[in-house]
Amino acid sequence: MRILLAEDEAKVAAHIAQGLKAEGYAVDLASDGDEAVWLAENYPYDLVLLDIMMPGRDGVMVLRHLRRKGLTVPVIFLTARGEPEDRVHGLDAGADDYLVKPFLLSELLARIRAVLRRQRPQPTNFLRVADLELDLLSRKARRGGQEIELTNREYALLEILMTQSPKVMTKSAIIEHVWDQHFDSGTNVVNVYVNYLRRKVDLPGMKPLLHTVRGIGFTVREDPP
Repeated sequence: MRILLAEDEAKVAAHIAQGLKAEGYAVDLASDGDEAVWLAENYPYDLVLLDIMMPGRDGVMVLRHLRRKGLTVPVIFLTARGEPEDRVHGLDAGADDYLVKPFLLSELLARIRAVLRRQRPQPTNFLRVADLELDLLSRKARRGGQEIELTNREYALLEILMTQSPKVMTKSAIIEHVWDQHFDSGTNVVNVYVNYLRRKVDLPGMKPLLHTVRGIGFTVREDPP
């Protein structure tokens, strides 16, 4: 999943970004409101973390602009303003959640999981395709009851493929959700990671679940497309 983090305090932004990346999220950073607007309008984020007090357009102005543009990406405000009227103001502006600084990274991660869970057609902490299961809380994958050891990037790739199952995802769509803005789209790294994942998910003797659709992309589903 790909997250836009808009935070003008460099040390705070670096700390949050490091924690998010350790959990397997792809993270793009914006240091002011105008940059946040540009990024949000040009990249398909799964979630935006938005500081309210930023140079240029503040977080509330950014969010109102995005909503006027028809962008429904979920937004969590991160702010030092903790009075009840501030929370009401932020939520009424269109935010999905509101977290007051200082906060624990573990709480932020829980809030992110909760917001992303609500975006799914059937809110759940588990994704299943045939006998393949992904636990979104423990970040563990199992097939036939046997745990699969995944790197953070492999997990992120499997999560987006299972979330979109049975649809076929194009290589460009995968890049947009699993890698950040600095990714070199001219490389074949997506194919490489799909092969890594296939070797772990589709062991010899098992029914293949990870399929390549030539000329289109990749999908995780029980039957070949």
